[in-house]
Amino acid sequence: MHKCDVVIVGGGPAGAAAAISCAQSGLEVTVLEGSISGDRPGESLHPGIEPLLDQLGIGERIRQSHFLRHEGVWVEWGDDRRFLPFGSDENGPWRGYQAWRSEFDAMLMDEAVAHGVRIMRGCSADMPLLEGQRVAGVTTSKGEIRSSWVFDCSGRRHWLARKLKLRIQRHSPRLFVQYGYVSGTGPNRDEMPVMVGDSTGWTWKAEVKPNLYQWTRLIFGNTAKWDPEWRPYEFRDLEPVYASGADMTWRIVRESAGPGYWILGDAASVLDPASSHGVQKAIMSGMMAGHCLTGITQGRHGESLAIEAYKRWQYEWFLRDAEQLRSRYSNLSPSLFPTYENL
Repeated sequence: MHKCDVVIVGGGPAGAAAAISCAQSGLEVTVLEGSISGDRPGESLHPGIEPLLDQLGIGERIRQSHFLRHEGVWVEWGDDRRFLPFGSDENGPWRGYQAWRSEFDAMLMDEAVAHGVRIMRGCSADMPLLEGQRVAGVTTSKGEIRSSWVFDCSGRRHWLARKLKLRIQRHSPRLFVQYGYVSGTGPNRDEMPVMVGDSTGWTWKAEVKPNLYQWTRLIFGNTAKWDPEWRPYEFRDLEPVYASGADMTWRIVRESAGPGYWILGDAASVLDPASSHGVQKAIMSGMMAGHCLTGITQGRHGESLAIEAYKRWQYEWFLRDAEQLRSRYSNLSPSLFPTYENL
């Protein structure tokens, strides 16, 4: 049996940010990395993520990386086509990143290790350990871990919420997203990503590495089906590399924190990729949970107050983003997105 202050289930951006934030405050942290995989999908990162990465200690490393940069996004939404720049200051245009996730995640985890975080690779969480109504650790594929706190950063499968039978609110019809990668010489769009929306859904296209392109397609309605042969017309002559899909129905765990536990990132709430800041929100939730826990352990505020503040922060941010997406989509497909709150 292993003991620590915090055990974190999942080593993605939310888990790594939480681990660094807790370790910076002197807490003993263990991260469970359930699966050891190779490449992960490329991510578009808004330049607003840079101050967060600076706080976590990897900002300069990201800026010195070979990740592709871009100054904005082309948007073709119905009859409207325009370029949306991120903005600028006295130093010039702000630029986002096309970050390859396996490399980006490794940078975050390296920083966590540098702060003394223990990483258990190939170790999956089985069940939460309970002492009365309080989560007090986890059983894993490598044994039992006792901890004062458990952070669920396991992603869209909502591991802890399902184990604890917490309510998951649904706020949209079923939404299914297909995505894939192709290699070759693609179209020249000044290296800027593009999003195209119409009455049936939207498609995102971006170069994520030299001569490697990623596409994502969301289809409105409940009839969307997996089509392994589909890809954007302009990519039809390029070499398929990888394709997959995911359920991106908008949903949130209302009790995203409670006695002995915190739920972060996609494990707490899911919106489709058009919300545009999934990784940034994951990192912010990791830092926010770490901040709340630090305040508790240092006696600056009570546990119940911190838990309620975190739940309110998660829920209000989710509702704002969902309403913005609903407003955006109503221009393409009116009345498709009523409010759902029925699981």
